[in-house]
Amino acid sequence: MQTDFYRIKRLPPYVIEEVNVLKAKARAAGEDIIDFSMGNPDMPTPQHIVDKLIETARDPRSNRYSASRGIKGLRKAYAAFYQRRFGVKVDWESEVIANIGSKEGFANLAQAITAPGDVVLVPNPAYPIHAFGFILAGAAIRHVPATTPEEYLSSLGRAVKHSVPSPLAMVVNYPSNPTAQVVGLDFYKEVVAFAKKHEIWVLSDLAYADIYFDDKNPPPSILQVEGAKDIAIEFQSLSKTYAMPGWRMGFAAGNKHLIHALGRIKSYLDYGAYTPIQVAAAAALNGPQDCADEIRAIYKSRRDVLVESMKRAGWDIPSPPASMFAWAPVPESYREKGSMEFAKQLLIHAKVAVLPGTGFGEYGEGYVRVALVENEHRIRQAARNVKKFLSLRVNEPAELETAK
Repeated sequence: MQTDFYRIKRLPPYVIEEVNVLKAKARAAGEDIIDFSMGNPDMPTPQHIVDKLIETARDPRSNRYSASRGIKGLRKAYAAFYQRRFGVKVDWESEVIANIGSKEGFANLAQAITAPGDVVLVPNPAYPIHAFGFILAGAAIRHVPATTPEEYLSSLGRAVKHSVPSPLAMVVNYPSNPTAQVVGLDFYKEVVAFAKKHEIWVLSDLAYADIYFDDKNPPPSILQVEGAKDIAIEFQSLSKTYAMPGWRMGFAAGNKHLIHALGRIKSYLDYGAYTPIQVAAAAALNGPQDCADEIRAIYKSRRDVLVESMKRAGWDIPSPPASMFAWAPVPESYREKGSMEFAKQLLIHAKVAVLPGTGFGEYGEGYVRVALVENEHRIRQAARNVKKFLSLRVNEPAELETAK
């Protein structure tokens, strides 16, 4: 009987799993691991959102199947959010759809629009689903260097020129996961012009739109560009903005043909998120936004403590302008070993977990991603551990046995 399944074969080895194995073994041995590896918000969901969930769940009618495209009140709330936050008008009926988290929406859209052999342009380094969603759909991925937004833009023309067949779609993600870089509206203007010239769909991941640290320059939306809705769809998530990761609520807005295609696929796969969760999500979007401001302030404070304390420890980490991540260069003394080996050594000897940059693509080598998901006390403790670790200059290869 065949067990070597086609789509599974297309998935490359998950580099990050090596760190997860080490982390699990260390914890099983009773070690206290300060975990900056997963972008998993640790703050409580604001109380008024939780209260709305409980209130709605008490109604027996809410326990029935929901709507895969999202209930009307939620889609209207998403449209109102776009008008309020970006000054962009989107039609809640044809240009907005609810997703069970932005990751699900992204992967399902890849299934909806991709035929085997289609070429998709994906930035590198990038969040894994940006490539893997299309790989699972049978596409051929052309990785475009994106160590900076400027490099990504300048490399797109060459990528199109050398792609056969011509690319179907391209991905943009700013604020970026993992690099935390941001772009202005001029960047999106160039992307829209390029995509229209080459007849390429644009998939924008804006999950970190409201985790930014420059109050005068909040990250823009690609849909603010005139004509962007002709070729673009944008994904957002409530996970980070309102500390709701486990609730799995996200949405997409933009081109009505892409929204319709995503809705068709979802209609075969799900009945939407649990209705009380959708109602609570609408309450989050329509309600007071001081909770989102408070969450953003916590991330900013953690960022400042991380950068300052790690610098004193001997590890210079650039201050990220947005997102819940820092994109940290591997210290010079460990540069030759690579990001994977550095992440292993850091976990084993400093009890600090980060993700190696190679988990986000080959152009992530030389960096590790640090998630701001531990409180300030734990961040300072991690910095003390890192300082001792760097002073030891461990030379032996990291082996699983050392974590026992």
